[in-house]
Amino acid sequence: MEPVENLEGRMCTKHDKPLELFCKTDQTCVCMLCSVLDHKTHEFVPLREEYEEKKAELGKTEAEIQQMIQKRRLKIEEIKRSVDLSEENADRETAEGVLVFTSLMESAERGLNELIDTIKERQITHEKWAEDSIQKLKKEISELTKQGTEVEELSRSTDHLHFLQSMKFLNTAPSSRNWTKVSFQPSSYDGTVRRAVTQLEETLSKEMKKLVEAELKKVQQYAVDVTLDPDTAHPELILSEDGKQVSHGGVRKNLPNNPERFSTSLCVLGKQSFSSGKVYYEVQVKGKTEWDLGVTTESINRKGLITLSPEEGYWTIQLRNGNEYEALDDPSVSLSLKSRPQKVGVFVDYEEGLVSFYDVDAAVLIYSFTGCSFTEKLFLFFSPGLNIDDTSSSSSGRGDPEAFPGQLRDIVSPACPGSSPRTSSRWDMPGTPP
Repeated sequence: MEPVENLEGRMCTKHDKPLELFCKTDQTCVCMLCSVLDHKTHEFVPLREEYEEKKAELGKTEAEIQQMIQKRRLKIEEIKRSVDLSEENADRETAEGVLVFTSLMESAERGLNELIDTIKERQITHEKWAEDSIQKLKKEISELTKQGTEVEELSRSTDHLHFLQSMKFLNTAPSSRNWTKVSFQPSSYDGTVRRAVTQLEETLSKEMKKLVEAELKKVQQYAVDVTLDPDTAHPELILSEDGKQVSHGGVRKNLPNNPERFSTSLCVLGKQSFSSGKVYYEVQVKGKTEWDLGVTTESINRKGLITLSPEEGYWTIQLRNGNEYEALDDPSVSLSLKSRPQKVGVFVDYEEGLVSFYDVDAAVLIYSFTGCSFTEKLFLFFSPGLNIDDTSSSSSGRGDPEAFPGQLRDIVSPACPGSSPRTSSRWDMPGTPP
């Protein structure tokens, strides 16, 4: 054999023979005597053969380790980029916030100055009017005093002729102005502050509308194309062939009672799910008297009556009786809306734990669920509500080609005789976002 270092370590301690074979059964090096005595039933290969095999495996392991290292380096760069982007976003939001609040503070200061100037002007006007009235009264007092003196002097006269002749030239008529009917009250400023605050509130509302409009433009870039999942739809709901429309048919179809299907509540989910990132979709609810919409988790209960609440895995808002809006939070929150939304936008930020609802046309934030803790897949959730006429069917008309993908549209359905018309809903996702 070739000269080697540490010859003792290369010898079998039991038989004092060179270790020339590898026992694959026991995964150890053995000598020739071991192979015929202690390991005679085992599988053997020459050391070089096992060496080549193990070296190839080690090469793969080394490549995998290098790949894992590279992935972690890339992840570090991704995290650093995320921090940089977050810092840029923070700087941008701070700058925008400074501009907005500076504008609001200037508006408030301007409103305060206008209020003070208005009060001062009214006080100056009142003081001038009071001073003019006092001067007139003083002049009349002087004239009346003079007239009183003349009357007093004449009244002492005993000369009949002089008395009667002087009476013709004596002005005995009193002042023509009746001061008793003139009211002197301090200036009232009732409602002045309220009107100033109302004006400031209108300014704030305009600024808020601008902010929401800008916010809507940002979230609308995350619009998704959603198709309704027939395997989740309640048996009384009717879905179109393309999965873009849904209506309440009133007749329970004989469908498989699979685990994904809602058995009692008139609900349906979208096929698409997401477990990260940001998602936005819009729902047209024009003319509807009731609906529920939002997002839900994959593990929700779909059998029997369901409770819409974050605790049960639902983040939704609803309409009842045509004008009663409610956010089904814990506890529920009654929503006071200035106008009935015609189109509702729903935005979800998975990592941020945020679900926001917008009145798209009015550019108003309806409600936000904040601090949500999402740990599983989320699905779009919708319930079109009941249709009075069980025999009515939804329209098959198409929607606006400029509409956002993932948009729900409502079509008026015929109502039964003697009842008020109700609407069924259809899901319409034509075209691409404008």
